[in-house]
Amino acid sequence: MMPTKIHPALIGFTALVFIFLVGPLVIVLGSALSDTTYLTFPPQGLSLRWFENIFAIDAFRRTILTSLQVAVISTFVALLIGIPASYAMSRYRIQLPGWLSTLFVLPVLVPELVLGFSLLKNLAFQFNAPIFLSLIIGHTILILPYVIRVISASLASFDFSIEEAAISLGSPPLKTFFTVLLPNVRSGVIAAFILAFITSVNDVSISIFLTGPGISTLPIQLLAHMEQFFDPTVASVSVLLMVLTVAVMAIVERTLGLTFLAK
Repeated sequence: MMPTKIHPALIGFTALVFIFLVGPLVIVLGSALSDTTYLTFPPQGLSLRWFENIFAIDAFRRTILTSLQVAVISTFVALLIGIPASYAMSRYRIQLPGWLSTLFVLPVLVPELVLGFSLLKNLAFQFNAPIFLSLIIGHTILILPYVIRVISASLASFDFSIEEAAISLGSPPLKTFFTVLLPNVRSGVIAAFILAFITSVNDVSISIFLTGPGISTLPIQLLAHMEQFFDPTVASVSVLLMVLTVAVMAIVERTLGLTFLAK
């Protein structure tokens, strides 16, 4: 069989799409490596000093740690809530009211600015909650719909008769949940963790309302830095966030393989 000839127009269109997707990343990376004291592209000289500047500034070091702490804690809290909620809505979808699944996606339907302002009004003003706790609650509410949607999609292909068979053979329901059900939806849980973690680390709309004196997240600190300076530190932080995202995906690929998440 003769190989199919690809039309040159299709090759050109594919190249344009690739440039459109990769081009901004190349520009940001080039700006971060520039040896100038201002953002420019193409870079004029190559230097890593702006990456060193990230860790030389105390505010960036502090907010990087805060962002990671908030992302990890809020993601685990979202998983603790989202896994049982997804299980209940998938296992007992006939008995449960139909509006219940809609309730969990409301944080996605409501504009983040409105959600952030509402959290500020209730958590900070009405309940006088600490800033760090407010950030965790806000980020958990933000990422919970993603967790539930991803895990529910994984549970949609799970045969609950397997769970019933394990229980009928004498396995306690709780033990069956952890030893039978969770291993079968492990890919969905891992995918939900990755999506939730990355969403939390990069959030601006919620964090800008809930941060306060002494406690801020990396994206908010980045905005504050841009108001005073126009150096390549901004691009360096952006590259750092991209590297963090790639690192998380690389760890998953190294341990499980990306094809595992597609199951």
